[in-house]
Amino acid sequence: MSAASEEVSDVTAHGKEPTLKRVLGPKLLLLFIVGDILGAGVYAVTGTMAGTVGGIVWLPFLLAFVVATLTAFSYLELVTQYPQAAGAALYTHKAFGIHFVTFLVAFAVVCSGITSASTSANVLAQNFFGGLEINGWMGKPGQGVITAVALGFMLLLAAINLRGVGESVKFNVVLTVVEMAALCIVIGVGFFVMAQGTGNPGEIFVFNDSQDKGLFLAVTAATSIAFFAMVGFEDSVNMVEETRNPEKIFPRTMLTGLGIAVLLYMLVAVSVVSVLSPTELEGIREAEGAALLEVVHKGSPDFPIDRVFPFLAVFAVANTALINMLMASRLIYGMARQHVLPGALGKVLPVRRTPWAGIAFSTVLALGLILYVTSDPESNIVANLSGTTAFLLLCVFTVVNVACLVLRRKRDPHRKVFFTSPGPLPLVAAILCAFLAGPWVGRNIIQYQIAGGLMAIGVILWLITWLINRRTNDGDRVNS
Repeated sequence: MSAASEEVSDVTAHGKEPTLKRVLGPKLLLLFIVGDILGAGVYAVTGTMAGTVGGIVWLPFLLAFVVATLTAFSYLELVTQYPQAAGAALYTHKAFGIHFVTFLVAFAVVCSGITSASTSANVLAQNFFGGLEINGWMGKPGQGVITAVALGFMLLLAAINLRGVGESVKFNVVLTVVEMAALCIVIGVGFFVMAQGTGNPGEIFVFNDSQDKGLFLAVTAATSIAFFAMVGFEDSVNMVEETRNPEKIFPRTMLTGLGIAVLLYMLVAVSVVSVLSPTELEGIREAEGAALLEVVHKGSPDFPIDRVFPFLAVFAVANTALINMLMASRLIYGMARQHVLPGALGKVLPVRRTPWAGIAFSTVLALGLILYVTSDPESNIVANLSGTTAFLLLCVFTVVNVACLVLRRKRDPHRKVFFTSPGPLPLVAAILCAFLAGPWVGRNIIQYQIAGGLMAIGVILWLITWLINRRTNDGDRVNS
């Protein structure tokens, strides 16, 4: 999900190619990581989490942070050992050396980007119309209108992607500042309400079991949901070849970025609980991606902040979706060039030099996803899409944590070690990620259906490619 993926795509195996320019220091890398984590996640899941556990909505954020940090330790051990911009797929292949397993991990990452972008499209549409409604420019739209805007937004992303958007680090700095400003507005509104003595700070430690799950299952389910808001840190490993002294600065910078993100999330959670009543917390699940908008609207009735906030949220969410689709299309392009997906998906526009086939393929999947989840009027669209994203990445993280243990045993004893995840933490992280991916957390069956359907499409395409390679002997050109 970075500029690295676009630049790396131009590097072939023929002859010597220039290496990527190392322009990132600790400050720019930190802003990249924070901006990538924040994005659409907190807008998408806070309402669902509040409807699941009530006032202790901050706790699942904290627990998701713990699991993400344990996994980040594994990523840090691997990225400092293998400082190459290929991420989970590289670590999987180094550990197991099985092409099909590597493909499954890589395609799961692609699918997570598509489902995440689809989530963002729906959150964007909800906040956009929320802004129009609050400003009195139109009434509450129906679900069909919201879906149409979400679909239109995905097509707009495809058009921008085809034109060749370069995801520059400087632009990412601006977007990160906007994202943080929007969340700071929510936090400021919450603490303003508490300062006025009209808030509900006592509810912060109150568990509301509205779904009769019990404390453990409800918190576990909410933690699985909250994990969607913590992902993004893993994308930074794709910037390793553009980072100065990555072995030294990556560990501290990634962990600092995760810490900043969870601090903001917990403060947002406290603000949500302080502003909204217990009854509103229970009902906010239906608000889906508009939960934070509801907080700002109720908490600042005498200020025009709520008139501006929805459009700040739109800006932040749009950035997340664009990054997701850039990543997905370029990974598809890369796999087609490596002969693990049909070669047609590696087609590039001759003038713009953008992977049009990969963009078209990922966009069609995203449009189909949005139409599929909105076909059931009773389903929670944002929750199902964000939950699918979290499930896919939890599976990827499980594999990466196991790969960390395997590669630790294969490590060259004479090679300098810059970072090692403490003791058995990769195993603990693998178990926790696998646990949060399971059905016992209350994950809706539709999330498994979406993930299974997407992966089935990938496997079918892989099988077709394998048969073609076998017939034409192109399989010999696949890089090991």
